[in-house]
Amino acid sequence: MVSRTRLKSLLTGLALYTMAALIVGYFGVNAYTGKYGLNARQELDQEIIALTSELARLKRERMQGEQRVSLLRSDRVDPDMLDERARFQLDYANPRDLVRTVTPR
Repeated sequence: MVSRTRLKSLLTGLALYTMAALIVGYFGVNAYTGKYGLNARQELDQEIIALTSELARLKRERMQGEQRVSLLRSDRVDPDMLDERARFQLDYANPRDLVRTVTPR
């Protein structure tokens, strides 16, 4: 009788320690590989770097577009820019212009 209670208490303690180790292991694995874990943090950092460079590129592109639009404002129209845009949109060329056609390969 004494050995059965001792075996039961030993198995109960072992089961509790095993369950505690499994729970700690579960949270440890999720801390490393989970949605907000260490690996996810590295991926988010890489995505932040990529998006920051894309933002810088888009800002430069916008500045260039704003500069071109400012040349077409009604209060100060650049004649060369107006001529270029009109020819491009109407698909016209001046008879004195040299036109090169490029065919895709």
